[in-house]
Amino acid sequence: MGGEPKFALNIVAFPSDDLPLEILSDILRGGADITKEAGIPILGGHSIKDKEPKYGMVVTGIPKGTPVKNSTANIGDSLILTKPLGLGIISTAIKKEIATEKMISNAVKIMTTLNKTASEIMNEVGVNACTDITGYGLLGHLLEMCKGSGVSANINFNKIDFIHGAIECASDGIIPGGTKKNLSFIKDSITFSNELDETKQYLLADAQTSGGLLISVSNNKVSKLESKLISAGCLAMNIGTVCELRDKNYIRVS
Repeated sequence: MGGEPKFALNIVAFPSDDLPLEILSDILRGGADITKEAGIPILGGHSIKDKEPKYGMVVTGIPKGTPVKNSTANIGDSLILTKPLGLGIISTAIKKEIATEKMISNAVKIMTTLNKTASEIMNEVGVNACTDITGYGLLGHLLEMCKGSGVSANINFNKIDFIHGAIECASDGIIPGGTKKNLSFIKDSITFSNELDETKQYLLADAQTSGGLLISVSNNKVSKLESKLISAGCLAMNIGTVCELRDKNYIRVS
């Protein structure tokens, strides 16, 4: 983590016989807007005809100083999360056409907010480890960090923010298939407080698209990191701590 992007390539699959090309133009324009915000050019790409629309980017970058790994968290570190959770749940609510306009607008704003600023601040302050929260959810990516670093972690559920509507949707059973698989896969490595029912467990395992950063930072730097993130308009949720390795009990959530 913490590299400097240099350029991007578009990767597109589009059903041009079934959808107007104006939709493709809007998709590509959105990608161009984001790369402009990131300060990099799009140098080309590749497109194919396919029944299901797909769009993504391949981004090439270079290290900026020493790369921040996800396997170098230290005992005693604080864990800082920079975006709220619940994107997978809200995305499923959108597909089921039950999401409100507020849910949709909040989710879009979060997904289109780059981690650029948070990453730059992280590099400036100097942290021990970092991972982004994407398809494996908070607990899945934290578990990977713990295993790679040879440590365990304690997480406080009440310190975590969720996207507007995510808790209500999860309580109504709006849970993505990927989120269910995430929790099933990691459950043997996690200890949950008796107060955390299955709905809350799903929220922590929710598969994210363009989620935030999970940063492991030493206690003598955590205040500086939080202050700089908040001043720059980023979230800085102090959600837990890194502790000594517990055999097969990598994460405890209270």
